[in-house]
Amino acid sequence: MKTMASFAVLQATFLLALLSLKTYQSEVMDKLSPLTPVSLRISFKSSLQHLDLEWTVQNLPHHQALKMIFLIEISRIRTSNIIWVGNYSTTVKRNQVIHWSWKSELPLECATHFVRIKSMVDNSMPPELSSWSEWSSWEEVHAQNPLEPNALLVFPKRKLVEEGANVTICSIFGSNLKDIFCYLEGELIHGEQLDSHILTFELSNVPFVRVSGMNFYCMEKPTNITDGIVLFVSKVLEEPKDFSCETRDFKTLSCTWSPGVDTGLDWSMQPSQSYTLVESVSRERKHCEHKNVCNWKITQELQEIYNFTLIAENYLRKRSVNILFNLTHRVHPLAPYNVSLESIEATQATLRWNVLYHGNRYSLLCQVELEGEGKVIQSNVSVKVSGEEIFSELVPDTEYQACIRCAGAGHFWKWSEWNCQKFSTSEAAPSEALAVWSTVREENGSCIVNLFWKPLSKLHAKGKILHYNIITESLDKPHRVKLYSASGLANDMKLTLDQCAYQINVTATNSAGQSPASVIVISGDSGKEEVEEERIQGTEDGFFVSWKPLSADNIIGYVVGWCVRLQDPLCDLQWKNIGPNTTNTIISSDAFRPGIRYDFRVYGISTGRVASLIEKRTGYYQELTPSMNPQVTVKNLTSHSFVLSWTDYSTNDQSGFIQGYHVYLKSKNRQCQPGFEKAVRSDDSVCCKYNIKKPEQKTFTVENLQPESHYEFLVTSYTRVGDGPNGTFTTVTTPDELSYTLVQIILPMILSVLLIISVCYWKSQWVKEKCYPDIPDPNKSSILSLIKSKENPHLTIMNVKDCIPDALEVINKPESTKAQVMGTEKPFLAESELTAYLYPLQKEHSGPGPWICFENFTYNQSASDAGLCGHIPVPSKDLQWQLGLLTQPDNLLNVLEGNCEQPLREIPAGEASLNYVSQLASPLCGDKDGFSNNPTITMPEPCSDYKMQMAVPPCLASPLPSGEGSLSSVVLLDQGEHYH
Repeated sequence: MKTMASFAVLQATFLLALLSLKTYQSEVMDKLSPLTPVSLRISFKSSLQHLDLEWTVQNLPHHQALKMIFLIEISRIRTSNIIWVGNYSTTVKRNQVIHWSWKSELPLECATHFVRIKSMVDNSMPPELSSWSEWSSWEEVHAQNPLEPNALLVFPKRKLVEEGANVTICSIFGSNLKDIFCYLEGELIHGEQLDSHILTFELSNVPFVRVSGMNFYCMEKPTNITDGIVLFVSKVLEEPKDFSCETRDFKTLSCTWSPGVDTGLDWSMQPSQSYTLVESVSRERKHCEHKNVCNWKITQELQEIYNFTLIAENYLRKRSVNILFNLTHRVHPLAPYNVSLESIEATQATLRWNVLYHGNRYSLLCQVELEGEGKVIQSNVSVKVSGEEIFSELVPDTEYQACIRCAGAGHFWKWSEWNCQKFSTSEAAPSEALAVWSTVREENGSCIVNLFWKPLSKLHAKGKILHYNIITESLDKPHRVKLYSASGLANDMKLTLDQCAYQINVTATNSAGQSPASVIVISGDSGKEEVEEERIQGTEDGFFVSWKPLSADNIIGYVVGWCVRLQDPLCDLQWKNIGPNTTNTIISSDAFRPGIRYDFRVYGISTGRVASLIEKRTGYYQELTPSMNPQVTVKNLTSHSFVLSWTDYSTNDQSGFIQGYHVYLKSKNRQCQPGFEKAVRSDDSVCCKYNIKKPEQKTFTVENLQPESHYEFLVTSYTRVGDGPNGTFTTVTTPDELSYTLVQIILPMILSVLLIISVCYWKSQWVKEKCYPDIPDPNKSSILSLIKSKENPHLTIMNVKDCIPDALEVINKPESTKAQVMGTEKPFLAESELTAYLYPLQKEHSGPGPWICFENFTYNQSASDAGLCGHIPVPSKDLQWQLGLLTQPDNLLNVLEGNCEQPLREIPAGEASLNYVSQLASPLCGDKDGFSNNPTITMPEPCSDYKMQMAVPPCLASPLPSGEGSLSSVVLLDQGEHYH
């Protein structure tokens, strides 16, 4: 009972306390219930699109701060169009002005905004139990003055955003404007009608176009009223990358970074991002002048730990990075200086250098590199002030480069820059004998030795070779020694020796000395060995050359020499020395080319350095198909066969060993002759093929052909690889059998007839020239201008002074029908006959001369009818007195210029007339000597006719001596003229 009573007392006490507290709170709330926000003022920032609100709360208790909640509503265009509702919590004191800002997505100039606020004391009670104050009155905000009826505006002006942001643009226009069209970068875009005079455009994820911004404008049609803006889009500010700091001299820290993309824009909208360096330990900061490097001065020697923050910022964003490090771990030494090379010899040199001193507690590790002969040798040296390195085992006359760099020895950060110096070692005497070889041939009783040597390698030359010394010493006559010298650039020499044995020593000389001598012996019978040449085939590895070993004990080795053509004077001879126990080798060279034939010779070398030929080889590194086909000629073409010949085709100058020839034949009937087989060529043409397996056979007879048929042929050579190039087929047409027979008969006949005609034509010309020469036309002679006539103007007389006559013709018509010749009378000519006699006109003539008779049918018809001619020899002395008159030029001129008593046409019978003949007669057909010896023989018929050139009146003709009256015509020949 007592317990129950105690519990009841306690319960009553708790209920009374709780009732008292509730009553107190109710009284307090009643006192705070009129805490309504008052004095609300609104301002705006168009560039930021911000509404800034200010207000106060009345009736707050003195000296008491209350935590309050403010509910804010924002409307657009009209109060009922609420676009944003939000709470703002803060602690408020009595008479405190409360500030709050709101950012609008839509430019504030585009529409009117309304704001109201109510508050509530935040007493940590559930909201449904909280009590809100009354709303403040609506505050109206106008960022743009009312528009004129024809006005058109676009907002926001000079807007700056980052790439990828969302932007709202609006266009407002007056009451008179209806059709509004808007464009972004020249492309028409469509917006949302906010009310009858407001258009809005939502641009999402705007791109960066250019530093001068993007163009947006609107236009009213048809008035073309236009307004626009430039939307500036900035690249997004990036966080600095590769931020690092280091020191080179323990005086300055150099911090570097990669700034990323530049966010600067034109028109002063936004400069490039700026950078600030802040050190947290010393709490110092520095504005960096450059965008990728900033120097920090070390002022406290005791500070080893540095904590840097690099801040990058622009108008829209801020970025930062941080780095923490120990100063001694970020040392980047300067390059070594005073680097020099001393004591340079042929095989040794010394390198010395200095470094920047950083105190006793800090040392450097220097790396030394020696580069030369394609090799690099490295070594490390620890130094504080100076260092030294000795190079040994160098190659004489070689250019080297020594380089050095240093880094921190305790903690590696970075190497310094290299400092390099070049130097060259001095020369030394060549250390190895030359590799020497020779070829020998006989010429005009002498040995022509082509001496070859291989230049020493740089390792063995040990300097620049100035010249080569060649000493020839006769083994038969030791006192016969000659010294030759060759340029340091030469590698061969031509020597002319007699048929004796010679020893040749070759040495190379540089500025430091001479190489060991190379000895080669030329024997008197060198090069006379008869060895059969064999063929070898090259592989990818080269040529495999083998030989039979020589059984002689004095063989010290072998030499394999090779060249493209060993007999060619321009041959680039190469050789290889082989040991005495080796009987094969592989000859490889980068100079080997496919399709080129190489000759190989194997020599055995005796202890006396005498070479003897033991093997000959020839082959191709890689055989190819023939580069050209034979030039074929067709011979002995018949109706059933023809012969193909290509004797000029060379098989040695091809790109492979010629193994034979293929004869391809085509015909219309596509039938193959015996021995041929069907074949398909690379161009898919079908023909007949005959295989000639002997490369030395260079003629082929195609038989069993049809007459009057067309055949096409092609001859190609082939190697182990294949045929020669695809050539053009040559067409051959076989003749018919009858035509072939006729050609064999008629052709010789035609040739014979042509030969006979040619001979006859040539003989006829000869006969005509001898017997029927052309008679010149006297009317065209220039002598007529020299002849004068007094009685007859048509009678022309030549001037004897100007022309000596060839002959004179005396014409007489005798009354008697008999002529007395040499005292003998016999019938000779008829009464009407005309006779002509030719006499040689000589000043001194002894003995009877020849008499030649001509028939003149042109001037004496009766003589022509008679057809007779007489030959009467008359002694020249009987007519000498008369002929002398006529042959003297002065007498003849006097006679011709005299007046004749009778005209020529009135000359009686029996009187004579004198005619001038300007052209001699051709010889008679017969023996003229026979006529002179036997005057009784009748004269032969004449061979040519004469025309009278000039008539002499009968009064000028001198009478013949007695006993010679029957002489009718005398022709006189001038002395020295030939006669017939």
